[in-house]
Amino acid sequence: MERLEGKKVLLTGGSRGIGPIIAEYLADNGSIVAIAARSNSNLQEIAAHLNKKGHSIAVFAVDLKDASQREQLVTDVLNKFGTIDILINNAGLETEGAYTELPWTSIQENIEVNLIAPMALTHRILPIMLSNKAGHIVNIASIAAKSGAPYAAVYSGTKAGLAEWSRALRLELTGTGVNFSTIFPGYIREVGMFAKFGMVPPWIVGSCSPYQAANAVVNAIKKSRKEIIVNSRPLRYSFMINDLSPRFGDWLMEISGLTDFQRRKVGK
Repeated sequence: MERLEGKKVLLTGGSRGIGPIIAEYLADNGSIVAIAARSNSNLQEIAAHLNKKGHSIAVFAVDLKDASQREQLVTDVLNKFGTIDILINNAGLETEGAYTELPWTSIQENIEVNLIAPMALTHRILPIMLSNKAGHIVNIASIAAKSGAPYAAVYSGTKAGLAEWSRALRLELTGTGVNFSTIFPGYIREVGMFAKFGMVPPWIVGSCSPYQAANAVVNAIKKSRKEIIVNSRPLRYSFMINDLSPRFGDWLMEISGLTDFQRRKVGK
């Protein structure tokens, strides 16, 4: 069982969606948390809320699309904390719509934030963890990484890339003291990218609460869980079917109503 008390954490995407809830859960477990996001005003609001609960939260406004700002973020957190014990790559963009209708600039931005930024931050922080022979990197993926969602091709691709990159590093660094966990939330209710649509996903597909997702992050760290799927429906077997027979998997996506749901979500 890994203890969170006193651990110094850098959490990206800390100003909205599940980010603030993850930050609160970590702080409740005694972690020293730095939250990073683009909106300084939102970060300050989150910090003020957590300060009222007796938590001290460091905030860092950063645009993760910008390589120089990513570098500066790590430098600033190290100057503040001295080290980084846990990195949680939570920041993400969801560029939805028919692929050919999306501006290429939006696609590039999605790739930069969802995939390149986690890789870049890890590349900078990982040597510190390896030197300490301890550390934990948590990557927030999506069930779309297990089974790509139509009209969310870019998002699905970046999250799948994030998940397999995380798995490869986990295998590469076995025995070093650095752990990797990947969280696969379903459609998250109440807050975040999906909640803004105000739609209910097909029953068979299910969803999850932001609190379940945040709790999964904490449990992944405490128990060194490699992967956690967070969803109200057991989807692991459907993912296995998709791998064994992509044609059957595509058929299941159709009859489950997910393809139509995604189409309606983007107004198609």
